[in-house]
Amino acid sequence: MASASDKSQQGDGLLIINAGLFRTGTKSLARAYQILGFKTHHGLLEKVTDTPWVQLEQAAEATWPFTPSARPRAPFARADWDELWGNKYDAVTDLASPFALELIRAYPNAKVVVVQRDFDRWWPNFQREVLNRVMMQPMAAINGFVGLHLMGIPAVQAMRKIHFGFFGAQNRKEILSRARGVYEAYYRNVRVAVPPEQMLEYHMGDGWGPLCAFLNVEVPDVPFPRENEASDHAEEVEARKRLIWTAGIKVAVPVLLGLGAMWVAFAFSHSA
Repeated sequence: MASASDKSQQGDGLLIINAGLFRTGTKSLARAYQILGFKTHHGLLEKVTDTPWVQLEQAAEATWPFTPSARPRAPFARADWDELWGNKYDAVTDLASPFALELIRAYPNAKVVVVQRDFDRWWPNFQREVLNRVMMQPMAAINGFVGLHLMGIPAVQAMRKIHFGFFGAQNRKEILSRARGVYEAYYRNVRVAVPPEQMLEYHMGDGWGPLCAFLNVEVPDVPFPRENEASDHAEEVEARKRLIWTAGIKVAVPVLLGLGAMWVAFAFSHSA
């Protein structure tokens, strides 16, 4: 069998597209791809400051020009996807999953791993951990402001544009009403777009066997990773929010002190 490192030297952009939406075992699979030797992108395995949020926001605007607050932008070409992921990674997971169809077109030789949960089991988890916790809480707008204006990280803005675009919605009510239809259409369209020999229907719990056979790599002598249960995800998201606030305060305090010093100097000069 070929090794993953051999595959990484082919220079053909993405080798693996993980077509499983958020909360379908994406972090466990990302760890699995890494163990197998593939350089893999997963949002929660990257530092929040290293995630290409600006490019992700641009990708959302290019893919779904109707998404709220989208700026006019040409559709992404292969070179754009290369700059975002293809030049740096072998495999992509969670943040790339809404763009799966675009990535399949851009990388026709990539292997596609499809992971689909039953909608009625997936939706409450996704709604609680992604929509509510990351995007729709009252604090989300404040977190987004701090991240964008104090750190230059448009994480919340990018996530909102991705999800409103993906669900073809302008507000939360429309996401809720369209969720099931969009979810089912996503997987149906992925299966139509990929030749059967390039696609693996993977179920969490299948272990290494089918995944390694599909990717043509040796089965590693370690347990298959199991990560990012709901409680772990919630804790990690909150930790990232604290990191943004801490970094934002570090940026803001010197600015506020400088403004205060300028005000004092101005007031003193006018009172002398």
